Amino acid sequence: MTKSSVELLGIARFKIKEGKLDEYKRLCEEAMKLVRANEPGTLQYEVHFNADESECMVIERYRDSKAAMQHAENLSHIFEGVLAIVSVVHGEVLGEASPELKANLADSDVPVLFTPFMKL
Repeated sequence: MTKSSVELLGIARFKIKEGKLDEYKRLCEEAMKLVRANEPGTLQYEVHFNADESECMVIERYRDSKAAMQHAENLSHIFEGVLAIVSVVHGEVLGEASPELKANLADSDVPVLFTPFMKL
């Protein structure tokens, strides 16, 4: 199995700005529709809220690096809106990314790439 065909896991935690929860949820619903319609390589896409819905966790799993990059391209216009109404607490990509995905991730502080040390 080549590095480009290894599943990747993405985890992001956001703090939602005051008064922006409804807008955030609307953007999440729009994103979910696009993922379902256009991203066969996105294997998992979930949004979870804390009790008062002031923070959320987004969990994403991709078939490979190509699928992760397709996701970023497919939702790029939504990311702009999301990043205007949240602060990023953390974001990580876990797995063996292709050289192209590594280069894309190197252009930003978030998400941080973590590569495997041990797996079962």
